[in-house]
Amino acid sequence: MPLDAPLSRRTVLKGGAVTAAALTFGGLTSEAARAAVAETARSGVFGFGVASGDPTATELLLWTRATPTPESLPGSRRGPAVPVRWEVAADEAFTRVVRSGNVVADVSRDHTVKVVVNRLTPYTRYFYRFTCAGQTSPVGRTQTAPDEPGQTHALRMAFASCSNWTGGYFTAYRGIAARDDLDFVLHLGDYLYEYGNAPRVAGAAGSGDRYGPNALIGIRDHEPVHEMVSLEDYRIRHALYKTDPDLQRAHQQHPWIVIFDDHEITNDAYDFGAENHERDDDPDTPYTEPGKPDGIKPEGDFLFRRAKAFQAYLEWMPIREPAMWQPRPSKGRQFFRRFGFGDLAELSVVDTRQNRSEQVPGTVDGAVNPALADPRRHLPEPPQLDWLTRGIRTGRTDWHLVGNQTVFARVFAVPRPGTVPGSVFNTDQWDGYQADQRAVLDAMAAAGTDPVVLTGDIHSSWANDLPTDVAGYPTDGNSVGVEFVCPSVTSNGFKEAVGSAAAATATTAAFQSANPWVRYLEGIGHGFVVLDVTPQRVQADYWFIRSNGDKGLAVDPRLDPQATVGYETSFATVKGSRRVSGPTAELGPRSDTPRGA
Repeated sequence: MPLDAPLSRRTVLKGGAVTAAALTFGGLTSEAARAAVAETARSGVFGFGVASGDPTATELLLWTRATPTPESLPGSRRGPAVPVRWEVAADEAFTRVVRSGNVVADVSRDHTVKVVVNRLTPYTRYFYRFTCAGQTSPVGRTQTAPDEPGQTHALRMAFASCSNWTGGYFTAYRGIAARDDLDFVLHLGDYLYEYGNAPRVAGAAGSGDRYGPNALIGIRDHEPVHEMVSLEDYRIRHALYKTDPDLQRAHQQHPWIVIFDDHEITNDAYDFGAENHERDDDPDTPYTEPGKPDGIKPEGDFLFRRAKAFQAYLEWMPIREPAMWQPRPSKGRQFFRRFGFGDLAELSVVDTRQNRSEQVPGTVDGAVNPALADPRRHLPEPPQLDWLTRGIRTGRTDWHLVGNQTVFARVFAVPRPGTVPGSVFNTDQWDGYQADQRAVLDAMAAAGTDPVVLTGDIHSSWANDLPTDVAGYPTDGNSVGVEFVCPSVTSNGFKEAVGSAAAATATTAAFQSANPWVRYLEGIGHGFVVLDVTPQRVQADYWFIRSNGDKGLAVDPRLDPQATVGYETSFATVKGSRRVSGPTAELGPRSDTPRGA
């Protein structure tokens, strides 16, 4: 299928089906599929590692999962409540403990614990650990934010998204963990995926929903083996991802700021449903899923499912507990939040899945769908949109960064015979909610700060200008900000969708021709982006995974457990230009370092 076909992103980017001869799913019982999670749980009280997150000038959140007995497996609802001791120190040897306390781990939160530690010093590196049942956790390293009035510190982060377990090894996280120059990691969603393990069989409807390279079947499989729907499913899947040593190490080495996208719930989620959700009262054709009786739709009420997904997410991720979202008519929890970095920058992290309007087709009856511009349809709910636009408009820092899930820039479909002129590539992006898109562009145009949008989701690398009027680009200089998009950690990209590197290169070139404000587009590499912010410019360095193996693994480094990461290219935006410049040289050392580093 061409990438600009009017299909869901799930269909476009899932990759090729397998033949019936390759269907070897039958031997993976649920008991066998949980072996990795059970083994990690039984390896020690703190087998799932440690993490920190949501750093401010004086506060840090700490996370771990304690396994008090061998039966206290994730999702099991078994095991006693146990006290967990936590300590924060100014040195790795813990000779200078600055904060400590106790918290209880029990079945109500799947034996996960969180602690918000306050009264810390800004822009300072700390070390932390937990103890329980006579065992001590690995030592985590973290730091408070460079947020001090009147002082401009260095600001450098990595940002990433779309880490599908069955898509490959998490080499990108290993590359992030190895860096010593990051203030934090920003994860923009699709931290995990909901799909099961059953391979799709060519021409067989309902044959399976596995997503990723067929070469990893039986090697890197999801647990539970089916699509996650229940609270137990979501808890086990989170636990599985936390068994990965590269992901564990990246959490252990840096604080994270996280936000979910759709796959933490289910694909293409919106306020009352999702593309990948079948209600049990759906009147359409009978639902079939491997291992479940034909005609039964087991996925139930969407809002109930989403509530369980959020519960597991809040238990297993290093994120502060959000308040219930008020005022009405908004609903749910307030996951969006803002971080400050002195006079240099602010970071607004948005939630575009919880209350978005349902996606609509890009064209209707041979014309662009007028619903795309309907002001009654929203991506962020109106109060959040007002919070975001007001923050951009009234910001007084040099830069306003926006952590965002789906591509913000206008992206038109590549013109082909039969393509409707002016049709957009993907209505799950901001292009499907053009009134909201326009409101943010107008706020950027009126802002005294330079806006920079940081995006994931699309499994490819982009650097975009953000013109208010695409018809006048580039001659009238109407770009009001820039957008940097990170590649996926493992999830299928352009190369996997169209079948080869050469086809992917041709496809990305066609996209740039149709959308000249897309200054850089690469659809082959997987990895992450390092973003460096100074008063003079914001620079994005793109890092891709590289295979060191043989036997043809170099064609897909996701399959190589010994792969490494390598620098690819850099793009920047200069203060006041609000446009992408580059490519430019790779980043050098930081201008300063945190206290205690």
